[in-house]
Amino acid sequence: MSEALRTDLYQLTMMQAYWKSGHNPEATFDYFVRKIPFGQYLVTAGLNYVLDYIESLRFEDDDIEYLQSQGFDEDFLKHLRDFRFTGDILAMPEGSIAFPLEPMIRVTAPIMEAQLVETYLLNKMNFSTLIATKASRVVYAARGRSIAEFGLRRAQGDGHLEATRATYIGGCDSTSNVLAGKIHGIPVSGTMAHSFVTSFDHEIDSYRAYAEAFPKRCFLLIDTYNSIEGAKKAVIVGKELEKRGEKLLGVRLDSGDLAELSKEVRRLLDDGGLKYVKIVASGDLNEWKIDEMMKKGAKIDMFGVGTELVTGRPTPALDGIYKLSDVVEQGKHMPKMKLSDDPVKATLPGKKSVWRIVEKGKFVRDVISLEEEDVDNAIPILEKVVEKGRIVCNRPSLEKIRQRTGENLSNLPDIYRKLDSAAVYPVEFSRELVALRERVIEKIRREELS
Repeated sequence: MSEALRTDLYQLTMMQAYWKSGHNPEATFDYFVRKIPFGQYLVTAGLNYVLDYIESLRFEDDDIEYLQSQGFDEDFLKHLRDFRFTGDILAMPEGSIAFPLEPMIRVTAPIMEAQLVETYLLNKMNFSTLIATKASRVVYAARGRSIAEFGLRRAQGDGHLEATRATYIGGCDSTSNVLAGKIHGIPVSGTMAHSFVTSFDHEIDSYRAYAEAFPKRCFLLIDTYNSIEGAKKAVIVGKELEKRGEKLLGVRLDSGDLAELSKEVRRLLDDGGLKYVKIVASGDLNEWKIDEMMKKGAKIDMFGVGTELVTGRPTPALDGIYKLSDVVEQGKHMPKMKLSDDPVKATLPGKKSVWRIVEKGKFVRDVISLEEEDVDNAIPILEKVVEKGRIVCNRPSLEKIRQRTGENLSNLPDIYRKLDSAAVYPVEFSRELVALRERVIEKIRREELS
């Protein structure tokens, strides 16, 4: 099954209107966000899906038949049978740090082609970027403690695979999602459910059964009845494992005052000679709750975060947009922009580049310029990933992308990473871009009055 119809109807109706009118100029569209739903930065993710889509974009016979049933022009449908994407795409690599108004992806192609890829690009980039960013905030709050993603059961349907991949890009260490582990090579982790404990007449019997089944990776859930009593039983089972030459890996807390409970559980484990046993905490966690626990001195080694992570709560959608910025008419570039009574909704005209100024290993400020400009002492962020319809970039492994994220976040000054930071990272417009915008606005105003 092709992905060609994973689009909004109006993309296809516009394509037919472009085709029928003979209006198919080269056009440039920018993918960017006007504002960030939480925090001060974005971690880009999802480009790999877009590249797969571009590489395989075709209309198959059953796609054509369906569009025929929807009343599309027969000659237009014949055109679609030979459709291929032939344009160029520049993008920030996955794991980059982005800020509002910066083009994260720039698509240049005949306008029919550039229009068609909009919906799929937005679908993949908006979701993955949202979740990768959320994950980076959770990881930051944990102050070096490990984060396991436990969100499969609360994820939005089949989006679970994309969500888990994005959480790994954002810095999570493992997932409970076994399919994601198989497909993406992400380490899998997990313990047991309360139902396993309650299915036995005695809590300690459930622990012994689990230790027997998994002597080399035994994690025990200790809060089913009473967390402290559960911890005491875990110590007993841990010592029994030691006698067999094995070790209890960890215990999990899933309810109650996790910070205070972790301190008492740590004391019980240490007093029992089990200083090596890790404490895992879970239960409707997010970056704010984790941050508060860490401030209270919680003795937690790993956090399991599910619902709020894979859904991007409290803002389950990133409002990324895809706007026309340039059209070539008779060999001449015609910069385009949207005006609005709401100045926030105005867009930037022209084919643009994004530059980053770095000093002493730290990001200082970004500059959005016109394509033909150079910015002194700055690094270009957009890289060519598609040329004339062909993938031309290296496609790093997921592990490499995750490492890139970590390196980029380490270069972002801490003031922009703090959960409650009001500091806004500086993004400037070049003089030429500002001048172009003023000229385009003036031209639009004159045409309105004519």
